[in-house]
Amino acid sequence: MQLKMISVVTPCCNEEDNVVAVYERVKQVFTKLPSYGYEHIFIDNASQDGTIGQLRALAAKDQNVKVILNTRNFGHIRSPFYGILQAQGDAVVLLVADLQDPPELIKAFIQQWEAGYKVVLGVKPKSKENRLMFFVRKCYYYLVSKIADADTRLVKNFTGFGLYDQTVVKVFRMLDDPYPYLRGLIAELGFKYCEISFEQPLRQHGVTKNNFYTLYDLAMLGITSHSKVPLRLATMLGFGLAMISVLIALGFLIAKLLLWQYFALGIAPIVIGLFFFAAIELFFIGLLGEYVLSIHTKIMHRPLVIEAERINFKDKI
Repeated sequence: MQLKMISVVTPCCNEEDNVVAVYERVKQVFTKLPSYGYEHIFIDNASQDGTIGQLRALAAKDQNVKVILNTRNFGHIRSPFYGILQAQGDAVVLLVADLQDPPELIKAFIQQWEAGYKVVLGVKPKSKENRLMFFVRKCYYYLVSKIADADTRLVKNFTGFGLYDQTVVKVFRMLDDPYPYLRGLIAELGFKYCEISFEQPLRQHGVTKNNFYTLYDLAMLGITSHSKVPLRLATMLGFGLAMISVLIALGFLIAKLLLWQYFALGIAPIVIGLFFFAAIELFFIGLLGEYVLSIHTKIMHRPLVIEAERINFKDKI
């Protein structure tokens, strides 16, 4: 009887303090699942520390470990998705290298997968990370879920950690999206899924590779990919402000006609109004620019990543 194969995909960049630990914990999980075979695919975004050397050593001693080395850092959106597309297992688990996604949940993912779910999502309603940062994240998830298109229900507190059936991965391959928003794709494609909650632990080693720019980029990708609300809000707000401006102008005109000698128009309302409308205009021009940038990224149709080397894969580049 042939064992079912599970592919575990771990994107990493400068994670020399974590890659061995995540490898060992994944291996320990599968020693308790003898009815499943597995491969552990590490896709590295041109690490500058000792990560690549450690990955080579792991691949040399364990044929279950497969490594993809990118020519440069292609970011935390494209590289993980590309890694998923390279997996050939019956199901694919996306697991980050920082161990803030517990590998031990793989067993629960597989149980739900065997129960018939094509997608099993790890969601983190609680976290031990900085409270302010976690609050900001929750606000973002709430906002995006509220403004998402009516036919798309985005999952809150989901970062990509989960299991995806190979039928789902095959659909991912058909999309040919150069800048995919994985969280939105799960909601948009409509596959049956279940959620498994966990409390996100603190990072034990190293520092996060996310910064304000990468988090902003991810946030805007989610909004521009799955919501028309901001653009339509601009139209409605513009019309509403125009009507308010007309009413204010009529009010000032009537006040001046009735109190010609006593009512002074003053320059302050004009200056304040100009700055207010200029700020609103710049905000929505910037928002429109984000949508244009999203379109520009997709029509350029560049590859997700460029590989420099593959290790332990049957197919060589």
